[in-house]
Amino acid sequence: MYGKSATRAVLLLLGIQLTALWPIAAVEIYTSRVLEAVNGTDARLKCTFSSFAPVGDALTVTWNFRPLDGGPEQFVFYYHIDPFQPMSGRFKDRVSWDGNPERYDASIFLWKLQFDDNGTYTCQVKNPPDVDGVIGEIRLSVVHTVRFSEIHFLALAIGSACALMIIIVIVVVLFQHYRKKRWAERAHKVVEIKSKEEERLNQEKKVSVYLEDTD
Repeated sequence: MYGKSATRAVLLLLGIQLTALWPIAAVEIYTSRVLEAVNGTDARLKCTFSSFAPVGDALTVTWNFRPLDGGPEQFVFYYHIDPFQPMSGRFKDRVSWDGNPERYDASIFLWKLQFDDNGTYTCQVKNPPDVDGVIGEIRLSVVHTVRFSEIHFLALAIGSACALMIIIVIVVVLFQHYRKKRWAERAHKVVEIKSKEEERLNQEKKVSVYLEDTD
């Protein structure tokens, strides 16, 4: 009896020491911070994270919403082993899970965007013993049409530069082809002139020989 009690005490003490030695770190959250989407379309609210502890069944993900015009925070989505969608409110039947905890992804999809969806969406991930950390935020702006961003301008500039390079290459190839054609035509004319000149000289020689024989 005393042996079992001593064993339990040692295991309990060992567990307490292991818990104390386990480094508790904050969960790091990564989001796009700002997102712009067109009214009536769908949007993926991307949220990824990093954690010192391995991902397990204790992982929880909570999404909330703060309206742009103020007011209380609203529940959007919850994940713990399985996804839990809201049963009522503005996000009922309009949000779905699009994450993968094994890949440290806690993203969701928001369907049929409306103008009153403008506001800040928060993504909180807890992966015990890592439960602390800054909550990720995405400021969503629902607009009539998407404005050109720096990425769009960069893509346009790269596309224009590529098109210009293709045009330059085509012009150079055509110019070289034209030069080769002109050189070939000139060479052909030179050959024709030489042939005619040789033929004329041969005719003069024949006439000269004929005149000499006649004399």
